[in-house]
Formats: sequence, C-alpha cells, structure tokens
Amino acid sequence: MSSLRNAIQRRAHKERAQPEARKKFGLLEKHKDYVVRAKVFHQKEETIRKLKEKASFRNPDEFYFKMINSKTVDGIHRPKPEANKYTQEELMLLKTKDMGYILQGIQSEKKKIERLSSMLHELDNKRPNKHVYFAEDREEAKEIESRIEQKSSSLGLDKIPSRIKRKTASSYRELEERKQRVQKLEKLYADMALQKELKKPGRKRKLREDEIENQTSQPVYKWRAQRKR
Repeated sequence: MSSLRNAIQRRAHKERAQPEARKKFGLLEKHKDYVVRAKVFHQKEETIRKLKEKASFRNPDEFYFKMINSKTVDGIHRPKPEANKYTQEELMLLKTKDMGYILQGIQSEKKKIERLSSMLHELDNKRPNKHVYFAEDREEAKEIESRIEQKSSSLGLDKIPSRIKRKTASSYRELEERKQRVQKLEKLYADMALQKELKKPGRKRKLREDEIENQTSQPVYKWRAQRKR
C-alpha cells in the first residue's frame, strides 16, 4: 500500500513569496533562514549564560600578573612590550648562536653542491668505451669506419631515455637553487657579523666611498685606535 501511496502525484507546496505591498521590506524570511537565525541566537544566548556563570563564581580577591602586565586593545588582551628583556651580553650570545647555525647551514649546502657537481660532471664527461678493429686492407678499414660513424650517429642524444633527461634537468635545477641559497645565507651571515661588530664598544665611523680602496656593496666602518694598557 505504501508504494501505491507514493505513486500518486501530489501537489508540491511551495513557500509563498513576499506580497507585492511588502516589497519595500525586502525578501520574505523562509524557514531555512529562520533556522540559521535561531541557531546563531541560541549560540549567543549560551555564551552569555556561561559568562554570567563565570562572573558569579569569580573570587573578588584573586590576582594574577597578567592583570597588570597586559592591556586591552580593541577588546583584545595584549601583553605589554618587553623592551629590555635581555641584556647586551645575552643578545650578543644569541647572535653568536644564530651565526653558528647559519655557518653550519652554509657548510652543509656547499658539501651538497660539491657532491652534486661532481656527479653531473661525470655524467657530462663520460669516456666512451674503446674498441679496436682490425682490417685486412684499406677498403675494409673504410667500410668499418663508415659503419662506426653510422652507429655513433644513431646512438646520439635522441636515444637517451626521457626519464634520464628529466632526472638530469631536475639535478641541474637543484644545483642552481642550492647555489642561490648559499649566496643568500652568506649575505645574511655577513650582515649578522657586521651587526655583531657594531655592537662592540669603541668609537667608529662609516667610511665614505672615496675613502674605500676596494669598492664593495657592503658598508665599511673604521674604529678609532685605542691605547692598550
């Protein structure tokens, strides 16, 4: 019986549109719109209830240091900036550790570049196999020579498998990327070393371009000579 009941066509009941006289109020809210609005309303209601419960159980005598070490910016608690958290000696030590880490990365990248370059050099300069042919006369020698030339032309670059070509091309790309990474790390290491030297005590000044003997893109400083005791 249930299958026969479902076989009978029924009228599709559709939600009515906004009446013509109420067009100025916008779209008529449908049931799915009400479900979304009700869900958001109940979420807000639950949040307010939890906050009220937390406020009712709050101890008026409680204290923690975030109350005085933070401030509210646009309704969000943000900690106060710690300008003098580390001393100059501690900052110098941190800089030294960072420089050691970068130097270790440079050395590691250079070893990988050397290993990859030697592998690609061996592939490019692979020595051909030697084969000695013996001929009875000049005619046979010319025939053997022509046969060798045909064989060598047929075994050119076109006969190299595409898989080997792709691997070689990716290896060259990796080599270039590693070289660029080493250049960036060396520049970063030089900048950090310069900043570390500038933090040391002593009077210094930046040299002008006409005072520099060997022109360089990096700034050059000169320290004033101090008498040693």
